[in-house]
Amino acid sequence: MPMYEFRCEDCGALFEQLVNNAESPVSCVKCQSSRIKKQFSVFATRASDVSGGDIPSGACNTCDMSGSGMCGAN
Repeated sequence: MPMYEFRCEDCGALFEQLVNNAESPVSCVKCQSSRIKKQFSVFATRASDVSGGDIPSGACNTCDMSGSGMCGAN
């Protein structure tokens, strides 16, 4: 069962929710509105979980961003 991120168009709340499928009805956890939008999200993991070490200071060289912290990873 995938987890999706949503934003409520009525109260602005951001929340995550497990859903059975993409067509499952979802309502806001704060105001119960059904006017929600699925947000773009990416899979995230800590670098130490993947490579056995922490992300070094400076660019991490995993993308084309050249500055430290450009992608939010460090």
